[in-house]
Amino acid sequence: MSTLNIGLVNDQAPSAPSRRLELFEPAMCCESGVCGPSVDRKLLEIREDLRWAETRGAKVGRHNLSSDPDAFVASSKVTGLMAAFGDDALPALLVDGDIVLHGRYPTRDELAGFLGDIPEPLDPPAGGCGGGGCC
Repeated sequence: MSTLNIGLVNDQAPSAPSRRLELFEPAMCCESGVCGPSVDRKLLEIREDLRWAETRGAKVGRHNLSSDPDAFVASSKVTGLMAAFGDDALPALLVDGDIVLHGRYPTRDELAGFLGDIPEPLDPPAGGCGGGGCC
């Protein structure tokens, strides 16, 4: 599970409170599911989308049923969801402890909507990252 929380930058006022995103996923061969000879494109996209959410200050947790079963047991909302829908409940996304989506992965647009008031990251300096226009 990875987390990143962006705090104050220079003398900026505090930003909106960060959101906690928790993704509960079905059992996979490895923690992220991005392994083996054929990788599911959805798993690559969600990995990048969660990283994107972290750059906007979200605290992100990712739980795989095979490698982190205790997280499923600890969440009464997720265990209730799985009791009602079985394996079809997964993946399930919780935002600040509330189930907002289940049965499929969210799109980046949906994640942006769930994040709400979290600010965009700072823009790179004009002319590119090295001043010469390319990185």
